[in-house]
Amino acid sequence: MVTTKEKTEERYIEAVGRRKTAIARARITPSAKTAVIINGKDVNDYFVTEPLRVTALEAFLKVSLTTQFAVKVVVSGGGIAGQATAVRHAISRALIEYDINLRGALKKEGFLKRDPRAKERRKFGFVKARKRKQWSKR
Repeated sequence: MVTTKEKTEERYIEAVGRRKTAIARARITPSAKTAVIINGKDVNDYFVTEPLRVTALEAFLKVSLTTQFAVKVVVSGGGIAGQATAVRHAISRALIEYDINLRGALKKEGFLKRDPRAKERRKFGFVKARKRKQWSKR
């Protein structure tokens, strides 16, 4: 039988990252080697292009940790680029919980700021958010 004390030895740090309508929940656990799993797939299979992979894992590249992590991410909503940025935001927040001294480097890069830019809603009587119908004199 496993006691509750033994269960807590497998400690993980969880953080949430957001971008537009994408929400990512990341769990990082100290591990022997770095492995990143996103929605049950390897990071190379989920983000097929190199720029998206680099964006998602940029937090690890900037802080250069000696500790290796097993990262599990559940991401939903938005598009693939928004999801990559949401993953970066979640991993950055989790790394801060792991070691508060990393905050300065991550904050300087802008990884801790939740990018608030999103699509503006369409208003009544307009074609798009701000574009109006062409005025006609007659």
